[in-house]
Amino acid sequence: MEAAMGLMRRIHPKHTDTALSALLSLMPQHSSDLLSQVDQPLQVLCDEEIGKEFILCEYNRDADSYRSPWTNKYQPPLDDGLYPSSELRNLEIEANEVFAVYCDQYYEGGISSVYMWEDDNEGFVACFLIKKDGSRSGHGRRGYLLEGQWDAIHVIEVGPEDEGTSKYCLTSTVMLSLTTNNDMSGTFSLSGSIRRQVYFGKTREMVCTLRPPAEVAMMRLPES
Repeated sequence: MEAAMGLMRRIHPKHTDTALSALLSLMPQHSSDLLSQVDQPLQVLCDEEIGKEFILCEYNRDADSYRSPWTNKYQPPLDDGLYPSSELRNLEIEANEVFAVYCDQYYEGGISSVYMWEDDNEGFVACFLIKKDGSRSGHGRRGYLLEGQWDAIHVIEVGPEDEGTSKYCLTSTVMLSLTTNNDMSGTFSLSGSIRRQVYFGKTREMVCTLRPPAEVAMMRLPES
């Protein structure tokens, strides 16, 4: 298993599906571990009801169907699919609206999707996804590459800790591949992926240092 994961880390993202299928054939006893640990380039499907694209992943899949974050319906239709609670669904709707704006302004185009579901510890988990096609024929506004893909997967776990407080943990995975073919750079290909886990305690410390809350800022003001 260790050798298989080492191989997958070195495979070009565009060949991930082929390599994973080969490993599943060679190591069927490790299929669940491979499918859960190997990050694959994100795929996109169009919600036929509203004509809007959404991202496919393990977090919105049930059997062979995928739930759209826009209409909350499965494609192909599924009678007994898994759905978030009404409270989480409302939060999911807001998150998708906000993240779509962020994706457009920060990435200058691309596709985003947010999915949420309850966990077993009285908390919830959310998955934030972004797919950006940077090729000349892609959907981004800066498509200068012959081929270019940016896939970002952010999974945040939220759970109760002490009374009135919650614990957050963020796991981020980014997969990048690009190919150029022009007079200035010639033919050049680069690809790779990285995964990092972040706890919000350090992030909060940094943010509050750079941009302290209003009450702290008031305490620091010099007396007139």
